[in-house]
Amino acid sequence: MQRAIINGNDHDSDDGKKGRSLLLAPWHAITRFWESRGLPTKLIILTAVFVLVAEALIFLPSIASYRVTWLQERLTAAQLAALTSDAFPGGQIPSALRADLLRTAQVKAIASRSAGERRLVFPPEGDLTIDYVYYLPPEADSFWDSLSTRFEQARDAVTTLLSNNRTIRVIGHSGPDNNALIEIVIPEAPLKAAMIRYGMNILWLSIVLSVLTAIVVYFALSRLFVKPLTQITTNMLHFAENPEDQARIMPNTGRRDEIGVAERELASMQRQLSSLLAQKNRLAQLGMAVSKINHDLRNMLANAQLISDRLVAIPDPTVQRFVPKLIASLDRAIQFCNSSLQFGGVSEATPRRELIPLKPLVDEVADSQGLPREGSVAFVENVEPGLLIDADREHLFRALSNLIRNAVQAIESIEGKTDGEVRVDARREGRRVFIDVADNGSGVPKKARENLFKAFQGSTKKGGTGLGLVIAAELVQAHGGSLTLLDSQSGARFRIELPDRAFD
Repeated sequence: MQRAIINGNDHDSDDGKKGRSLLLAPWHAITRFWESRGLPTKLIILTAVFVLVAEALIFLPSIASYRVTWLQERLTAAQLAALTSDAFPGGQIPSALRADLLRTAQVKAIASRSAGERRLVFPPEGDLTIDYVYYLPPEADSFWDSLSTRFEQARDAVTTLLSNNRTIRVIGHSGPDNNALIEIVIPEAPLKAAMIRYGMNILWLSIVLSVLTAIVVYFALSRLFVKPLTQITTNMLHFAENPEDQARIMPNTGRRDEIGVAERELASMQRQLSSLLAQKNRLAQLGMAVSKINHDLRNMLANAQLISDRLVAIPDPTVQRFVPKLIASLDRAIQFCNSSLQFGGVSEATPRRELIPLKPLVDEVADSQGLPREGSVAFVENVEPGLLIDADREHLFRALSNLIRNAVQAIESIEGKTDGEVRVDARREGRRVFIDVADNGSGVPKKARENLFKAFQGSTKKGGTGLGLVIAAELVQAHGGSLTLLDSQSGARFRIELPDRAFD
């Protein structure tokens, strides 16, 4: 029994879903139609719809005003008929004239009120049943009274359009000072028919106006907005087919408005993208060449390593002092070549971090760069012997080597400078280590600062590639740290900030 109830609920749920799907089907069809239209079609449809909506908003006040005017005309005709009856003694109008007056006024009975006295001018023929009484007030004195009157007239107009064969009595003011009243009894069918004809005229006029307005607005907006936007879209698709072709970049139309700004910004982005793609291709070709060079260079270094191994057997003290450093440099160069061969396929290897003393590493880097150099470049180290840093030794060695090499080159670029100095300061603050590499060389030009850590764009010397700083920044960032250029009075000062690993 429980299973049957469950199945029954599922069946009802399926029926409900089908019902909702049937209700939503027209909406989905309209949505698909709208989404498949282009901007010109959407523009002309929206313009026509908005004009029709505006016409619809003024339709009800118009039809209400027409109804009041039609009733006022009947009251005026009835007043003239009443004046005609006053011309006959005792108000006894011949039956033929009476019928003509009632037919002209389109009324069945006429009565007047003046000085508190009501007089039946044209009594009805037979019994009449009054279904509704309308009172047409004079013009209102205040805005709010006028607004309230117009609202009531609009409501009465809707009632008239929805009614069916009613007989109504209409009361309105007459006389030179509107101090008298005139009453008429009329069938409502002629009024309804007249209102329908008037409404149809307004409808057709609205359609014609909406179409004409839509056409005018379409051509105006199409020339000002749609056509330029279409050109931008077409250019984007055309540029996407071959981004490296600079002939496909958006041309400058000279517009000063927002569309002109969009065109210029699009052209700027296209130029940047085209330049980057061209640079990427050049770098790819350069990378292939470098990989071939590295392959041959690795073999040469391997031979040099074999030769250096033989130097170990030479008992000369000077040779024995320099051979370990030579072997270490060759090992590092071979390892660097091996890593470079993999550069095109993967990024830098994940750092193998360990706690290492920083001072010996800084001394080794300075020694590998030939510092100090007597009479030209001095080397100052301010690193505590017990300072440990959590880093990959080889990665940190390469980063410091690039920074110190750049510092030495900046000093040597100043001709005749004999008091050059490269300084390395390091300190620990909590779980972070800060290493500053400073020099008193030529400093970093303003133009180079804007693209300092971009390959082939941030070089500080003529003919440089700027890869040293890029590689150093990548190695530091792989540790979760940062490499920044600090402000200094002379020369340049770079700071490496390395955080310790977070242990769970």
